[in-house]
Amino acid sequence: MPNIPSAMTHPPTSTPAPGTRKTHTAGSAAILLMLSSFGSGLLALVRIKYVNYLFGAGAAQDAYRAAFKLPDLISYFLTGGAVAISLITILNRYRERGDEEGADRALSVVMTTMSVVLAAGVLLSELFAPWYVWLANAGFRTDPLRAHLCTSLTRIILPAQLFFFIGSCMSSRLQVRKIFIYQAGTPLIYNAGIILGAVLLHRRMGVYSLAVGVLAGVACGSLLLNSVGAFRTGLRLRPVVGFRDPAFLEWFRLTLPLMIGVSLVMFDGFFLNYFASITRGGITLIGNAKDLFNAPFNVIGPAAGAASLPFFASLFQQKRAYDFSAAVGRSVSRLFAAGMLVSAWMIALAPWLLNLFKGGKFNRADVLSVTELFQIFSITLAIWAVQGIYARAFYAASDTTTPAVTGTLITILSIPMYWALFHGLGLTGLAIASDIGMLVQTAALAVLLHRKRLVSLLHLEFAELGRALAASLAAFAAVYGCAHALVGVLAQPGIALRLQGHLAALLIIAAGSVAWALAALLALLALRSRLPAQLLRLRPAGGRAA
Repeated sequence: MPNIPSAMTHPPTSTPAPGTRKTHTAGSAAILLMLSSFGSGLLALVRIKYVNYLFGAGAAQDAYRAAFKLPDLISYFLTGGAVAISLITILNRYRERGDEEGADRALSVVMTTMSVVLAAGVLLSELFAPWYVWLANAGFRTDPLRAHLCTSLTRIILPAQLFFFIGSCMSSRLQVRKIFIYQAGTPLIYNAGIILGAVLLHRRMGVYSLAVGVLAGVACGSLLLNSVGAFRTGLRLRPVVGFRDPAFLEWFRLTLPLMIGVSLVMFDGFFLNYFASITRGGITLIGNAKDLFNAPFNVIGPAAGAASLPFFASLFQQKRAYDFSAAVGRSVSRLFAAGMLVSAWMIALAPWLLNLFKGGKFNRADVLSVTELFQIFSITLAIWAVQGIYARAFYAASDTTTPAVTGTLITILSIPMYWALFHGLGLTGLAIASDIGMLVQTAALAVLLHRKRLVSLLHLEFAELGRALAASLAAFAAVYGCAHALVGVLAQPGIALRLQGHLAALLIIAAGSVAWALAALLALLALRSRLPAQLLRLRPAGGRAA
């Protein structure tokens, strides 16, 4: 292990300059975004249930799910996939200096210039969509129906990336000001748009109604809502196209590694789709498992990461090296602990959770397939969650090159693993490959942060993680026992007549959830864990930013 500088391992002897105004904490912002993600997750579950009911695991839903990949790819390679990450770092520096006019000009030139580039990319993508669909989905090459549907749906969804980009730029201004309420509303409106599109238009437009809903949801949620918020804070937007402007060049320099580098977080979905498309319905089955995994993951993972980035960036730019390292370590430890506990709940109750999605064209065989995949994905919930924290620690330190290069190498090396496990185990093998790849990527980021002397591994709360693991195992055992005991009770003839199907599943989920919560809490208290007190106090993992 390399020598760790004293700035990372010993607290500073002085405090930040007095008189700095305290705003929202990383913890309170994360809680707001977690509540938003929880509400959005519920809407997403409704969306998944309704789409499955209407279209089942067949050609239409395969094509719809595959139609998102080209728009995502355009966004990834033209804007780095996360425009706000680099922009927040730049705007935060202007704000620290008190130069609001400079910040507004930087935002204007980046947004206007890249909007022109992105619009051109969207137009070219509309033209070349059929070739991309053929290349990216192995099974569509011999299935003209899915290929045609996917091409048409892709062309409808593509303009949404331009709306999303502009909304992300506006959101970056709000995040620098520690304003997250508009960002919190974005996913709610997005999911509502898809649901309304399906409800109102599916009889006339079929699966195309979903694509229309996507376009409307992004336009209203990301573009309109964040723009309203940004202008309410006094944004003075002046459209400026400036490829040689210093602010644009700085943003481009920070974002370029994200554009040319690849990340398994992004390309995992492409690998899953490519191989799963070989079987009709395969994209839908593994996509459902991933979406249902993402419902709880989005509550604790991206929300915490998005809320932490402005605070990490502020600490780093104030040269508070120890506070920066400790904040990231605490965030990772608490998020990983929470992730293990939630994983126990997901895996134990998976058969009954997934049973709720049976109905319409989505049959029992589909549910059983998705259940197995969901349980495999759920094993790595904590790993997926903290990966985002580690990546944002690099971004806060204005280092986008290291995670980009690391992600590219790991992604390339993972391709043979996806191929081998798919051909050996089918869709189950793809899920296992996804878990292994994410474990390697997260471990690599943690080690590199340590070796670069940015975030010490010594700041991980290993004792707390051990207590959380023990509590997770106890909670899993409690849920498993409770659920199977109830299954035996409900199998009695008299009761079975009254409680069947979804009603019985809901009862088991409710009882199992209570058993999970009680067992986890009692185990944590018995082990003298600080996690319950931290969660009840809603203390920020990253401290307060000055």
